[in-house]
Amino acid sequence: MKASKSNDVLGTVNRGSPAESGLCTLCRADCAGKCETWLASIKGREVLYPRDYGKVTAGADNTTHVGISYNSLRIQGYNYGAHGLPEGASNDPDNCTFQDVDVKTTFGRQKKVIARMPIMTGALGSTKIAETYWDAFAVGCSLVGVPIVIGENVVGVDPASKMKNGRIVESPELNRRIDTYMRYFDGHGAVLVQLNVEDGRNRVAEYVAEKYGGDKVFIEIKWGQGAKDIGGEIEVFNLEHALFLKKRGYVVDPDPELGEVQEAFKRGSIKAFARHSRLGFTDYSRYEDVRNNFKSTVDYLRGMGINGVTLKTGAYGMEALAMAIKLAGENDIDLLTIDGAGGGTGMSPWHMMQSWGVPSILLHSKAYEYAGILEEKGESVPDLAFAGGFAQEDHIFKALALGAPYSKLACMGRALMIPGFLGSNIQGGLQPEKKEKIGGNWDKLPKTVADFGSSPEEIFAGYYDVQKKVGKDEMANIPFGAIAFWTMTDKLKAGLQQFMAGTRKFSLPSLSRDDLASGNRETEKETGIKFITDAMDEQARAILKM
Repeated sequence: MKASKSNDVLGTVNRGSPAESGLCTLCRADCAGKCETWLASIKGREVLYPRDYGKVTAGADNTTHVGISYNSLRIQGYNYGAHGLPEGASNDPDNCTFQDVDVKTTFGRQKKVIARMPIMTGALGSTKIAETYWDAFAVGCSLVGVPIVIGENVVGVDPASKMKNGRIVESPELNRRIDTYMRYFDGHGAVLVQLNVEDGRNRVAEYVAEKYGGDKVFIEIKWGQGAKDIGGEIEVFNLEHALFLKKRGYVVDPDPELGEVQEAFKRGSIKAFARHSRLGFTDYSRYEDVRNNFKSTVDYLRGMGINGVTLKTGAYGMEALAMAIKLAGENDIDLLTIDGAGGGTGMSPWHMMQSWGVPSILLHSKAYEYAGILEEKGESVPDLAFAGGFAQEDHIFKALALGAPYSKLACMGRALMIPGFLGSNIQGGLQPEKKEKIGGNWDKLPKTVADFGSSPEEIFAGYYDVQKKVGKDEMANIPFGAIAFWTMTDKLKAGLQQFMAGTRKFSLPSLSRDDLASGNRETEKETGIKFITDAMDEQARAILKM
């Protein structure tokens, strides 16, 4: 069943067709509103509740339990008990409000990371949109205290980067991205820099180790992503830039070095070029080859002083999933991110997003199953992050509970980019002199925003929370996109706390798969999560027989 485009209870509406996440299938940086994530970037936790209090009553629209998806999982609630409280804490009701729920998470084998919330960004790499809005994303993540991922190819596509003897020796864009996050880093969260085939050839890991030291920045080995089963793409509209990328060793389509292509570009029949990355492991045909290569790669990274090493895999299938979990465990990988089909933050081929790969809930259910097999054998199981279509607090809860106790974070792609877009647009509308630099798309505030006020102090519910953290004088340096990020994630935090309080779980390690129920029999079969009226039915019957 297709999701509705509007939610009268929250006063939200999708501009385009909603995806499983509730976001529009095509999310625009210049959007004037107002989906739930867009509105939450301004109003924060207020969006948790029905609008127009005092004038309305509201009821649920339970139309999501068709087919197999995260939306067909239900969150359990319990009427007694309290679990996961700090040691020695009283379980008095005064200590068991939803604000008492601790949503901090930790992950890592060789290098431990503490994050204030169990979320992280997807890979924000060489796409123009990641470059343009980076300050909003990075400052927002740093202030909130959650990990951010610098995606593949950032170094290779940077025209200002310099190569010497076949390796990168200077990358202003990568420096900017890391330094922006570190400006407000307080020990919570982390920076992960992805490494694909071209990044490996350009010796990006060596550059990171030498410039930042092995303890400050993680390296994430890239095996793929949920959007596609080929390497990343970007689009370039300049012939000189296309030629530059071809000389850097990238696959550029059509080939900008061909005379007929240059003539077509000159005449206007070709207006853009697509830059592609290469597939990994094409020269291996056996599992043992991949296993040995992976170990040597991890050993090499750690040998140069990189203390934090993670792995990102996509929606390839069961064999690749098992390989990722087993090899990550064998090599003490700090985090394995498993991305289900099929979103994309750049220019993933549309029909590939539609038709390729394993949907998130199926992939993640198998990940839990395979992790359990390894644990039963006494083998190491890596900490997991689940990705693929998450946008709201219930998605975070379900991802963590479905994979418990192995899942530590929900990796969120497009949802965490929306506040960056919106905040930048608002800042550009209020401060026209900054509009071009920050990627603002509005000349003035649209009514959807102007109704909330005409200054950032009036517009953003989280403005003074950010000011309290950084100080009044520093607020002039905080991008509005970062304020919007703080505001939206505060809504996610409060919503997650409320769900957890309802399940009587007051810290993330206390979450379990029993905190979920399946809304239909198909979902029960594929996930192993009991159908909703079967869950706790034995306990119910035991009570009745007393």
